[in-house]
Amino acid sequence: MAALTKTDLKSFRDQLQMLQARLRGDVHDLATGALDRDEESRSPTHMAELGSENYEQDFALDLIRNEQETLGEIAAAVAKIELGTFGMCEACLEEGKTDRKSSIPKTRLRAIPWARNCVECERKREAQYL
Repeated sequence: MAALTKTDLKSFRDQLQMLQARLRGDVHDLATGALDRDEESRSPTHMAELGSENYEQDFALDLIRNEQETLGEIAAAVAKIELGTFGMCEACLEEGKTDRKSSIPKTRLRAIPWARNCVECERKREAQYL
């Protein structure tokens, strides 16, 4: 597998920064919608309305948590670009593998630019939770 070039790294940094900006906007919009409701919507006239509003608020808060987690992963990936470790599988490196197999394939990085592990290591990690 070929190492990432400066052009590749710039492309991934740009992609990560665009995702970061979009997610920040999404989190802001969700937070505003979930937490800044006017007084009328806080006083539903029917119990079913109260249940629906609570469900919608819980759903929005879960989305916010997930997107904030992704924002943290994106920030870590950008930091790895700066450190020169972007594209290296963290699990392989922990195991002491330093050959080309410790690299995350470009195709995986294009799909998930904040990926921390190669496909094989990620499968092993996920299998632990099954």
